[in-house]
Amino acid sequence: MNRSMPRTIAFYACVLLIVLIAVFPFYYAIMTSFETGTAIFRPNILPESFSWDNYKAIFTRRGFVRSVANSVFIASITVGAALLLAVTASYALARVSFRGRGLLLMTILGVSMFPQIAVLSGLYELINLLGLYNKPWALVLSYTIFTLPFTVWVLTTFMRDLPMEIEEAAIVDGATPWVIITRVFMPLLWPALVTTGLLAFIGAWNEFLFALTFTISADQRTVPVAIALLSGASQQEIPWGPIMAVSVLVTIPLIVLVRVFQRKIVAGLTAGGVKG
Repeated sequence: MNRSMPRTIAFYACVLLIVLIAVFPFYYAIMTSFETGTAIFRPNILPESFSWDNYKAIFTRRGFVRSVANSVFIASITVGAALLLAVTASYALARVSFRGRGLLLMTILGVSMFPQIAVLSGLYELINLLGLYNKPWALVLSYTIFTLPFTVWVLTTFMRDLPMEIEEAAIVDGATPWVIITRVFMPLLWPALVTTGLLAFIGAWNEFLFALTFTISADQRTVPVAIALLSGASQQEIPWGPIMAVSVLVTIPLIVLVRVFQRKIVAGLTAGGVKG
């Protein structure tokens, strides 16, 4: 017991250090969001004074609420489209035998390795051709394209582990493939659906490059672009207080979602990791 005590202390000390490193930037952002004037630039652990002026300034700015609504709409539609396409694709890849299935799955995964900047020009031309420029559907299309590979991979791995007897029993009862997917597999896929859906939502919520490139008007901007384009009283002034306030506001919903669905996220990420 005495020998294990130093190891236990060292372990918890490392855990505490990691937590501090991970949490401190967010804590400092919260602290800075309540400070105004020159107090923002004086390093301290606790704020000198609490003020809601930065938060009031954010909500009085034109277009901020609209940007939040745009982000919610685009991220939600992206999640729905990605999950719908991924569930049907994963069923085919996991349950239907055809030549080149493994190569197709590796190709889908390989698409996710391309950086956004590598496909930006081609995607820009496609969006212009479809007449989607400066519309929310341009971002929905681009986000869905980049979300699908990971979503299909996770759901395919998860669906492979589902017992074949369940599907065979449904087929004997006369169920069609769509009925099998929606009424038999969907209730069993909730951990993977929550995991991939939440990660897709976070990716769409935080994405900046496509949102900056494919939107030009203020009423079509998403939250990351709205934050980047915040301006102060003059061209040289950077409003750090309002920037920290809006960063806190748009981060809190993600933390709440992750906390609520924590168990299902872990279950979905570890799906397929253990056989038997």
